[in-house]
Amino acid sequence: MSAMTSAIRRRGRIDGTPYLLVAPAVALILIVFGYPIVRIVVDSFLSPTADRGTSVGLTNYAFVLDDPVFWKSAGNNLLLLVGGPIMTGLALLFAVVLFDRIRGWRVYRTLVFTPYILAVPVIGVTFVYLYGFNGIVNTLLRDVGAGGLAQDWLGSPTLVTPSILSVIVYRELGFGVMLFLARMASIRQELYEAAMIDGAGWWARIRYITIPQLRTVIGFFVVIELITMLSWVFAYVYSMTGGGPAFASSVLELYVWKNAFAYRAVGIASAVAVLLLLTTSVLIIVQMLVRGGESETGEE
Repeated sequence: MSAMTSAIRRRGRIDGTPYLLVAPAVALILIVFGYPIVRIVVDSFLSPTADRGTSVGLTNYAFVLDDPVFWKSAGNNLLLLVGGPIMTGLALLFAVVLFDRIRGWRVYRTLVFTPYILAVPVIGVTFVYLYGFNGIVNTLLRDVGAGGLAQDWLGSPTLVTPSILSVIVYRELGFGVMLFLARMASIRQELYEAAMIDGAGWWARIRYITIPQLRTVIGFFVVIELITMLSWVFAYVYSMTGGGPAFASSVLELYVWKNAFAYRAVGIASAVAVLLLLTTSVLIIVQMLVRGGESETGEE
């Protein structure tokens, strides 16, 4: 009886060894990520000037929400969100075609993925030469007699944001293609073989087998790209237009950067950073809830 009692007591004890092993990593994460988040939240309630020790309540948020440049930047980010569905559709199309291993598929796969491994400033500067008023694109249009189609792609307030969007899609497309191809490689071939025996054509196999199997990955990719369009496009804008002309291509990240470093208004920049953090957090939570719901449905 005593042996059984001691065994029960040992089972009831909490072994702290695993917690001690992960404690350094947790502490490092809290320092690297936790402290900056807390600091930004605190700064968003302090004076935006050099005298940052003075609390101003919600004044920074009120200033931001009343600033037309902020709303212009937010509108540009919302316009860039259109790139999410476009990128997803193109990535799915390319992945399906490459998965069928058409002639030269390895070369095409390399061409599609190569832009993704290049630095964003490199891509941005390259497209400045392509999209400039006297750049390569307009020069080619004039040479083939289509000069009427030549536009000031990066100098027009109405065309600059769509032009930047095309560059983002061009670079980010490779990530989606590789993601979808990796998932498609794990789909059981028996499903396709059974469908072919039943007389299902190419489109039917894509519609009833491939796309349902990719549903979770597609959802993940869409959320990742939406977050990218909201909070990861600074390098594109800064290297191509700097937010011009007349803030026509400004985005929230650039708005934060200018207020923090150019105008020294740290409180204003922190307020916008908090708003961005809340928005992206909502997207992440929604994505986790959707994936959790799909997992429960799959288990049932």
